[in-house]
Amino acid sequence: MKQLNMHLFTLIILFLVLAGCTNSKKTNESHVKTAVQKELFGILDDGTKVFAYTLTNANGFSMKVISYGGIITSIKTPDRKGNFDDIVLGYDDLEGYLEKNPYFGALIGRFGNRIAGGQFTLEGKTYTLATNDGNNHLHGGERGFDKVVWELKEAAVENGVAVTLEYLSPAMEEGYPGNLDVKVQYTLTNDNELIVDYHATSDQTTIVNLTQHTYFNLTGRESDILDHELMINAQKFLPVDSTLIPTGELRSVQGTPFDFTSFKRIGKDINADNQQIAYGLGFDHCWAIDQEKKGLNLAAAAFDAKSGRQVSVYTTEPGIQFYSGNFLDGTITGKGGKNYGHRSGFCLETQHFPNSPNQPDFPEVVLRAGDVYKSTTKYVFITKS
Repeated sequence: MKQLNMHLFTLIILFLVLAGCTNSKKTNESHVKTAVQKELFGILDDGTKVFAYTLTNANGFSMKVISYGGIITSIKTPDRKGNFDDIVLGYDDLEGYLEKNPYFGALIGRFGNRIAGGQFTLEGKTYTLATNDGNNHLHGGERGFDKVVWELKEAAVENGVAVTLEYLSPAMEEGYPGNLDVKVQYTLTNDNELIVDYHATSDQTTIVNLTQHTYFNLTGRESDILDHELMINAQKFLPVDSTLIPTGELRSVQGTPFDFTSFKRIGKDINADNQQIAYGLGFDHCWAIDQEKKGLNLAAAAFDAKSGRQVSVYTTEPGIQFYSGNFLDGTITGKGGKNYGHRSGFCLETQHFPNSPNQPDFPEVVLRAGDVYKSTTKYVFITKS
């Protein structure tokens, strides 16, 4: 009798253990399924539906991306008190991005930044692009990758959640040669990293320079960014002419307002009596990253003492454009009815150098048929006490 009771007791314990494992498994599966949520974000005039995916990692960090422009519409991280807030500029609805959008959160291509005179020569042929920034071509033209609808879908990754975006840019779209097949993956890891992987192929020789144009405000968008501290891992920057086209020189940052080799308030030298500052109306320049090794290198880091938030940027790219929101003028009303005043956000755009097709000494941006364009940028979010 005692042996029978012990046998029953053992079976009960085994049942409970198995039940517990089953419940645990269901909980984990449920977490994975709810980590990426899809919803309708809006409808374009031609009837095309724009979808949004919200990614949430195991620590509660979240980001939202929409299929229009591959735009990151929000990134929510905690401050030192554990309060989560949105740290990027943008709009609450699709209409805002359609009406007046200074590239908030967008994927940029085919060529990020400027091309002088809207022209470049490739294999003996001259190509003419839109001049949508004075006499220059900017961020892919009148309808760059920031204004197209990408195919957006969830992707499986081991340590977090991810989505992929795909777009086929037809030959001569915005004046660029070759059918360019582009794939971008956003991964939000459980280590509180946002990894952006770019991949592209073409059936004809072309040029490619992809980047991401998120505007950060680590306080949660409630003030300007002049008290943010910034470090840029670069001993040299690219001086520009009055139209913000690089002159071809790589100039030492030492003794200039462009020295961010150690953390410095963004506002410290932003109004300095300096010709380059005058041209950019502040900072709107590319820095040549100190590349110590192949693969990912530290490019920059920004810290907000008020909230304790910090974002560090690592990239395989040779350059990073720091833009201090100089053209934000208070005429844009963004998320939650907040007004985006002068310098209320900053951008850290990893990229090849501006106007590279017309500067033979700059790192090459040519993509030949059969070759693969690959680039990775990683944003690491931490909170300091």
